[in-house]
Amino acid sequence: MIEKSVNILLVEDYKLTRVGVKSLFDNTPELNVIAEAETGKEALEKVRLQKPNVILMNIGLPDIDGISVTKRIIDQFEDIKVVMLTSHLSEKEVFDSLSAGAMAYVMKDVNTDVLMTIIKTVSQGAMWLDPKVTPIIREKNCRMIPQHQLTRANFKAQHSNLTEREYEVLKLLVDGKSNKQIADDLLISEHTAKAHVCNIIQKLLVDDRTQAAVKALKDGLV
Repeated sequence: MIEKSVNILLVEDYKLTRVGVKSLFDNTPELNVIAEAETGKEALEKVRLQKPNVILMNIGLPDIDGISVTKRIIDQFEDIKVVMLTSHLSEKEVFDSLSAGAMAYVMKDVNTDVLMTIIKTVSQGAMWLDPKVTPIIREKNCRMIPQHQLTRANFKAQHSNLTEREYEVLKLLVDGKSNKQIADDLLISEHTAKAHVCNIIQKLLVDDRTQAAVKALKDGLV
């Protein structure tokens, strides 16, 4: 079976970084960098012209910051997946990126093979958070949410329409697992995992798996 190609827009203001990232995909025909942009404004233009599947987005752009650019893109093109590829690790930037619609938050010191896997899984609708980001999210929500809300029983009372299996799937979804990884962890078929994710999205009244994960964190499931 031939793997479907993923067309990538690389948004990065440093030329050396762009050259380095592009070289990662030289021997990976299923990942194609079809366009590059040095500024936020240029990124918006390239998106309209090239219609990429995935955007690798730097936050610190010289004109419009990458988070604002991401929000504008997602507002117009819901099917495009944005991966924040950055050296920034502030709490605000992490949460603002996810709220803007980014499907992944990745530090620039990521392993090459891991980055390629992230791009492939995100293109299929999965969410991915760098291991350095997860503690920030957990700590933030522990501070924001009263302790009595940080219980499974309390979450279940608020979302009693979720089944026990859906709770298990939701926790794995929050951990950034793809449908295949969820299936492997729970010893179910990938089709069943996908069905559970769809049910969760519908029951939590959100638009996608990223919003489901964010809602689960805010409501104190994890």
